Amino acid sequence: MVFMIPIVGIVTVFAFTAIVHWVNSQRQEREAFYKAETLRRITEASGEGAKAALELLRTDERLKQFKKHEGMKIGGLINIGLGIGMAIFLWGVMRGMDSGAPYLAGLIPALIGVAMLVYVYLLAGSIE
Repeated sequence: MVFMIPIVGIVTVFAFTAIVHWVNSQRQEREAFYKAETLRRITEASGEGAKAALELLRTDERLKQFKKHEGMKIGGLINIGLGIGMAIFLWGVMRGMDSGAPYLAGLIPALIGVAMLVYVYLLAGSIE
């Protein structure tokens, strides 16, 4: 009977994850259908409809790129903060011990954050 509690918990977590994934895929499919239907109606409406549909697609693509860049910026800053905090924590914990420099492990997430920011600001293409 004691083993049932973890089993029920694990099954619940995986069932919830599957349901969330299914709901998300249904939402994405519905959004794609409505977008395609809107573009079809715009192009059929008038001669200017094709230009408006192309502009809508360009605007949507710019918005996706903007969100991706902003996510990379936030992720980079979070990793830098995590690395600095981890280095300070390990330095404080291991201060009195003679075990090398374990606080340098904080450089790993910090440098990943720096790499993300370098990519966004220097290597990634412009949003326009």
